[in-house]
Amino acid sequence: MKMKKLVSLLMVAALSASMLTGCGSSNDAAGSSDAATDATAEGTENAAGGTLKIGGIGPLTGSAAVYGTAVANAAQLAVDEVNAAGGVNGVQLELNFQDDECDAEKSVNAYNTLKDWGMQMLVGAVTSGCSIAVSEYSKDDNMFQLTPSGSAVECVQYDNAFRVCFSDPNQGLASAQYIGENNLATKVAVIYDSSDIYSSGIYEKFAAEAANQNFEIVSAEAFTADNKTDFSVQIQKAKDAGAELVFLPIYYQEASLILAQANKAGFTPKWFGCDGMDGILDLDGFDASLAEDLMFLTPFTANATDEATQKFVADYKEAFGDTPIQFAADAYDCVYVIKAAAEKEDVTPDKSVSDICDALKKGMTEITYDGLTGKSITWSEDGEPTKEPTVVVVKSGEYQVLQAEDAAE
Repeated sequence: MKMKKLVSLLMVAALSASMLTGCGSSNDAAGSSDAATDATAEGTENAAGGTLKIGGIGPLTGSAAVYGTAVANAAQLAVDEVNAAGGVNGVQLELNFQDDECDAEKSVNAYNTLKDWGMQMLVGAVTSGCSIAVSEYSKDDNMFQLTPSGSAVECVQYDNAFRVCFSDPNQGLASAQYIGENNLATKVAVIYDSSDIYSSGIYEKFAAEAANQNFEIVSAEAFTADNKTDFSVQIQKAKDAGAELVFLPIYYQEASLILAQANKAGFTPKWFGCDGMDGILDLDGFDASLAEDLMFLTPFTANATDEATQKFVADYKEAFGDTPIQFAADAYDCVYVIKAAAEKEDVTPDKSVSDICDALKKGMTEITYDGLTGKSITWSEDGEPTKEPTVVVVKSGEYQVLQAEDAAE
């Protein structure tokens, strides 16, 4: 036993050293993963008979902090509710949420930190790139990973990974179908980020589905992470092409600049986006009137009238003094989905991380979940959820569910 403890301590020390130097190379990554595996085994042993430890990863600082903060807050709200109601299989949940600043390397470091802590399952990462980076480690450890909002296809490429949100292709497909089926426009332009896997993934599926719809893509202009402040060229090309609607499969930060610059250029088409648009009304310094009539796909809106949504919104506002966005709803559902799958398979803290993962993988394909982001949600073995999308529109500075009969007006 003394020798085993000595080996464990040496491996943990090796992990700490690797975290200081980063996880850039494949050799460094392998070393970190091996050390973290031993740390997790020790953490799981310590958790026996105690709490079920859920790790969380997302941006709490930086340009995407709105997303990560919403996820962290809502996950904690759900954990507190579950614990107050008796926990999971009679056991309390414990959440530890780490900041990754929307940086893949820092996300991996956060994952290793959580494994040192004794994480037994992961909610995260929040963004696609970080979720993909972490999944390369979680699959080797057979750690259950449920991302609330990582929408790239590769986020769930391994059998230990599932998601609550729609995938990028599903968003692109649904967007093209909604625009076509509701006759929103006959000429459509697209402005997308070719350097971002989220944006480019949505665009590719949107462009493919557009061939089956009654509209034409008259302009498709890209930008990159190195050039995302001046959109005058993309806007002018869309305007010159006679676009009646511009599809923006991008995040709200860049979208806010495009709306402002298009307004200055006298270009006033319809605007349509995806779930990355959620949060634009809360952006500091942005004139919310520029987003009037903006439409976007989202599984959640705080103005929905169903009882579950209104309770969640009221509780979230009371706890955090803010209105929850879609990312918050995704995270809230994540915790309750884990609860449902864990109760289905009788998961307890004394099980190993790998055994917990195997149990949750099985449970995920057997449950049907009614949540904030969809009713009767089911999951397939490939980690993808089945649920219906919702389109919201900005009216008088608020998000409202867009009714199909009003969409073409």
